[in-house]
Amino acid sequence: MIDLIQKRLEKYKTTGTAEEENALKEIIQEIILFSLWQADFFEVAAFQGGTSLRILHGLPRFSEDMDFILLKPDMAFSWQPYLSKLTEICNDFGIEPEALDKARMDQRVKKAVIKESSIANQLKLSFMDDLNGRKLVIKLEIDCNPPAGSGFEYTYLDFPVDFEVGHQDMSSNFALKIHALLCRGYLKGRDWYDFAWYIAQDVKPNLLLLKNALIQYGPWKDQDLNIDQGWLVNALGEKINSIDWKAAADDVERFMKPVEQRSLSLWSERFFMNKLVKLYAK
Repeated sequence: MIDLIQKRLEKYKTTGTAEEENALKEIIQEIILFSLWQADFFEVAAFQGGTSLRILHGLPRFSEDMDFILLKPDMAFSWQPYLSKLTEICNDFGIEPEALDKARMDQRVKKAVIKESSIANQLKLSFMDDLNGRKLVIKLEIDCNPPAGSGFEYTYLDFPVDFEVGHQDMSSNFALKIHALLCRGYLKGRDWYDFAWYIAQDVKPNLLLLKNALIQYGPWKDQDLNIDQGWLVNALGEKINSIDWKAAADDVERFMKPVEQRSLSLWSERFFMNKLVKLYAK
């Protein structure tokens, strides 16, 4: 099984230690998805967020965390039975993860953490020299009370073997990304990278889901919102005017290939207002 992972890693043609680490994390993410499928996880949940875009739709940037939503709200959801199966399957591939359930029963978003170092040591990867004993960490998060209105799809993957992943459709994924852009309490440049990518793919957000998310989580909670194209463009324009674009670019740089990083010098209010115009230009 180590040979299978080694061959997968070679396909990335990494050019430095950062890319090497990101590539190995992604391979482990794919094995985690396979393990969750084996545990029937996608009967109750769906993959979403930046890592789903990367693995399922070819988003150019790397992503480190794995986000999911339940198909139906269930505050009693527990990661534990799925983590047990995940550990078992990973062991079959020569991976010895430390799988930790970090969730509390009262949390809407329940978290788990996968820590791993054995596979990198077996492959003798150069980035291990920079870890100084720390382990690779992949966080799993699941929304146990998601807003209504998502659309879902199913995609077949073929690594490590053929399996199926249930996930949000791109329009719904975009809607929750816009919710994060408007409502996240801190700046995350990766959100804006994804925003520009969605527009380049000519994806339109699921406005019903966006409205439900804005009402459910705030800051427009309990307001009578009329979420249409005009409202969205105005709200995003105000947000774009408030961003420290140098800080946003710095956040996303380490997840991009060196050949792409030069484009971050374009990040500015003018650049993203141009992107915004294209959102509904067609």
